[in-house]
Amino acid sequence: MLPATFKLCAGISYRHLRNMTGLQKTAVVAINHELKRFAGAGPSNWISQVRRKSSLLSSRIEEKPYSEVEMSYVKQGKEALQKSISILSDQDNWKTEIVAANGDKVLSKVLPDIGKVFKLEVVLDQSPDRLYGELVDNMEQMGDWNPNVKQVKILQRIGQDTMVTHEMAAETAGTIVGPRDFVSVRCAKRRGSTCFLAGMSTRYTGMPEQKGFIRAENGPTCIVLRPNAEDPTKTKFTWLLSIDLKGWLPKTIINQVLSQTQMDFAQHLRDRMETIALPC
Repeated sequence: MLPATFKLCAGISYRHLRNMTGLQKTAVVAINHELKRFAGAGPSNWISQVRRKSSLLSSRIEEKPYSEVEMSYVKQGKEALQKSISILSDQDNWKTEIVAANGDKVLSKVLPDIGKVFKLEVVLDQSPDRLYGELVDNMEQMGDWNPNVKQVKILQRIGQDTMVTHEMAAETAGTIVGPRDFVSVRCAKRRGSTCFLAGMSTRYTGMPEQKGFIRAENGPTCIVLRPNAEDPTKTKFTWLLSIDLKGWLPKTIINQVLSQTQMDFAQHLRDRMETIALPC
C-alpha cells in the first residue's frame, strides 16, 4: 500500500514540478527522498520522522539570507583569516624585536604590499577555550582590564562567525602616540582544537571618524590559540599584528610602541585570567 502511495504522489506532482522554482524543486525532492527513506519504518515512526524533517526543511527555506553588505563583511572576514594564516605559516625571515625573561617574545618581518608585521608568541597558563571565551565572547569588556584600550564595541553581528567592531585605543605613555580608533571586521573560527580571531579594517556608515581620534587601519591581524604541545592545559598564544597608525610618526617610534603594546597585552591578559574564578 505504501509504495503505491509514493508512486501516486510522484505521478500527481510531476507536472507541477516542472513549473516550480529551483528552491521549490529542491524542497519537494528533499521531502520525497525522506519519504522513501522511511517507507520501511512503522507508521508512527514514519509520521514523526516526516513531521520533524518537514519542520527542519521549512525553517531552512524561511531563513533570511544575508544582504549584499553583510555578505561583503563575511567575505572580508574570511579574507583576513586566510591572509593571516598564510603569513603565520611562513616561518622564514622573522627577526626578534623583544624577548622577555619569561620567554615572551615579539618578532617582525616586512611583507610586500603590507609592510612591517609583528608576531607575539607566548605560553599562557589557561586552556584555549577559556581564553577564547574571554577574547571573543567577552570582547566588549577588554577596556576593563587592558589600559591600552579605552573601549571595544560590537557594531553589528553577521551570523555566528563575523562581526563589525569599533575599538578606541588610549594614547601611549608620554603622549608619544595620540589616541587612535579602528573600525574592523572580525572573523572568529574554531578548527579542531585551534581557535582563530582574525580581522582587518573596514568601512561602516554608522561609525564615522570620531572627534579627538585619528582613524587608523589594521590588518590582516589574527590571534591564534592552540593547546601547548608540552602541556595541553596551557595555550600557545600567537598574535599577528599589522597596523597603520596614520599621522606623522618615525618608524623607530612605531616599532617600539607596537612591540611593547603586544608585550603589555600578554601580561594584562595573564592578570585578567588570574582574577577570573574557574567555573564550578
